[in-house]
Amino acid sequence: MKLLVSNDDGIFAPGIRSLANTLAAANHDVTVVCPDRERSATGHGLTLHQPIRAEIVTDVFHPSIKAWACSGTPSDCVKLALWALLDSPPDFVVSGINQGSNLGTDILYSGTVSAAMEGTIEGIPSIAMSLTSFTISEFQPAADFAVSLLAQLATSPLDLMLLNVNVPAIPAKDIAGVTIARQGIRRYIDVFEKRVDPRGKTYYWLAGELLEEVEVEPILADVPTDVEAIRNNYITVTPLQYNLTYASKLSQLADKKFNFPCP
Repeated sequence: MKLLVSNDDGIFAPGIRSLANTLAAANHDVTVVCPDRERSATGHGLTLHQPIRAEIVTDVFHPSIKAWACSGTPSDCVKLALWALLDSPPDFVVSGINQGSNLGTDILYSGTVSAAMEGTIEGIPSIAMSLTSFTISEFQPAADFAVSLLAQLATSPLDLMLLNVNVPAIPAKDIAGVTIARQGIRRYIDVFEKRVDPRGKTYYWLAGELLEEVEVEPILADVPTDVEAIRNNYITVTPLQYNLTYASKLSQLADKKFNFPCP
């Protein structure tokens, strides 16, 4: 298959190197377009007020892989690849492998998930891959699962969606299996540390503390959340969409009959 690979950790991140090289070794046609530096937690931001530059990168990936380093955000990278750099659309967009989990409400901030979502917006099925550790860098189990997942999707295609995949940062032999999970809820206490720079100017550094998962509205109780399943050493696969309409509340709002105040 023809695959576009991106990330938010940057062109030299070990996660994207492991993913792209493993996919190429499995005989996929792989193109890499990703940020030229760390762009984590940029969400779905786009660059509108300055030019976006892309430079061909050599000697980083498998020789069969064509790679570009882009000055923009993860979403910029995918959009630029699809509209300017590739000669034809890929079969899949695969983003990652991220250093750190993308679980629960984290996905709203994630550049990894946003890069994959950009593919979905453009009509291309996409996968976001994350390893659930900021310190352990053994990406091969996650890369191997990406190969297996793509092979299964090739023989049994799904409707257009984004699959958000999180892989426990444990040895492959200790992974309990693969489970379909719903998006959980993670809460943070966002603490800003107040500091003073050498010029006497005050600045603030965000240092959030993660709280336990909180189930605000128990829906689909028979389906585990991604946060819960990761705790139990499962690989989680969560289907996502970009339509954020709260469908079950449409009728409730319709009953409100909001009026526009006439002057």
